[in-house]
Amino acid sequence: MAKQRIDAFCRDVEIEFHDRQLLRAAFTHSSYRNEHRADATPDNERLEFLGDAVLSLCVSKYLYRHYPQAPEGEMTRMRAAVVCEPSLAELAKKLGFSNYLRLGKGEEQTGGRERSSLLADAFEAFIGSLFLDQGLASAEKFLTEHLFPEFERLEGTRKDFKTILQEYVQHRNLGDLLYDTIEESGPAHERQFRVSVQIAGRAIAQGIGRSKKEAEQHAAKEALEGFGDA
Repeated sequence: MAKQRIDAFCRDVEIEFHDRQLLRAAFTHSSYRNEHRADATPDNERLEFLGDAVLSLCVSKYLYRHYPQAPEGEMTRMRAAVVCEPSLAELAKKLGFSNYLRLGKGEEQTGGRERSSLLADAFEAFIGSLFLDQGLASAEKFLTEHLFPEFERLEGTRKDFKTILQEYVQHRNLGDLLYDTIEESGPAHERQFRVSVQIAGRAIAQGIGRSKKEAEQHAAKEALEGFGDA
C-alpha cells in the first residue's frame, strides 16, 4: 500500500496507525509476497493467526458481559454465527478492505479481491495489526462499532419467548401474566435490568438484560424452561 492508499484507509476507518508497516502487512497476501521478493513487507498470515485469537477473546468477553444468562452452548453458537467466514468477509467488503488488498497477478485475475476466504483472513489480520499497534482496547472499540451490532441482529431473529409464554399461559388459563422491573444497576452506558415475571400474582422466574425488553425475554425463557416448554 502506497502512502496515499494508507492515508485513505485510515480516513475510511477513522484510525491512525503508529506503525504503518503493520497495516501494510495486514493487507499483503502471500501471492503478492511471492511475486515481490524485494518488498520487505511480510504477508498477513501471522497477523491473521494473532487476529483470530484477539477476535475470539473480544467476542467471548462481549457475549459474557452482555448475555449474563446465556449458557455456554448458546454463547458458543452466537459467536460461531458472527465470527465466521461469510460474516467477516461481508464486513470487510462494507469497510472497503478489498480496495486495499495487495495481491499477486494470478490471484488478482482469478477474482481474489472478492473471495470470501481472502477477505475474512484480511479482516482477522487487520484486527491483529490493530492489537499490536494500539492494544486490546482499540481492537475492542473497533469491533464494538463494526462487528458487535451483528449480535443485535441475531437477537432479533431469536425466539420471542414473551409471545410463547403468553400463548402458554392463555392456553392453560393460568391467570394474568405480568412483568415487573425489580432492579436497575450499572452506569448509564452499561445499564442492567432485573425483571420478574409473575403469573396469577406469583413470581415464577427472573431475567437480566441490558434493557427491560431483553430482561423480560430472559425472564420469559426461564419461566418456559421451568414449565419444560423451551
